[in-house]
Amino acid sequence: MSYNQRPARFLVENVSLLPKGRVFDIAMGAGRNAIFLAKQGFEVEGVDISEDKIHKALEDAVKAAVTIDAKVLDLEQGYTITPEVYDVIICFRYLQRSLIPQIKAGLKKGGMIVYETFIVDQAQFGKPSNPDYFLAYNELLRMFSDFRCLRYHEGIMSPDRALAGIIAQKP
Repeated sequence: MSYNQRPARFLVENVSLLPKGRVFDIAMGAGRNAIFLAKQGFEVEGVDISEDKIHKALEDAVKAAVTIDAKVLDLEQGYTITPEVYDVIICFRYLQRSLIPQIKAGLKKGGMIVYETFIVDQAQFGKPSNPDYFLAYNELLRMFSDFRCLRYHEGIMSPDRALAGIIAQKP
């Protein structure tokens, strides 16, 4: 299994913290995390801008004998996350700061956010290269400061990845 097919390590290591139920996967790509969660008994839906990646996610879900609901959507074109319906919202390797209030609203009381993306130190590794896609130091922690933080990490996590990650619970 290639890196792009394996679920995120941060998710795998912490899945036991998450309340079973309905999950929304933001910018899901080819569905590696969605399929992993569906295998764990979660009801997963997700969105991505790439039609090819959504097609692959649905194909791979069938191969894995799980069901996911995956749609092609451009999150920057006025998409609104339905308020108070999700037990868990996940987002990996994607940063759209304008979605943070919607993510918070989309979670049920006691729901959990699992978010991991690049920090400014990633610039030294070349990809992504747009500084708009990098979190400032401690920015992710500040974004969810009104939530109960259960796990947090930030820094250079591997030879070519500088990440911040949080698992936090909506009060």
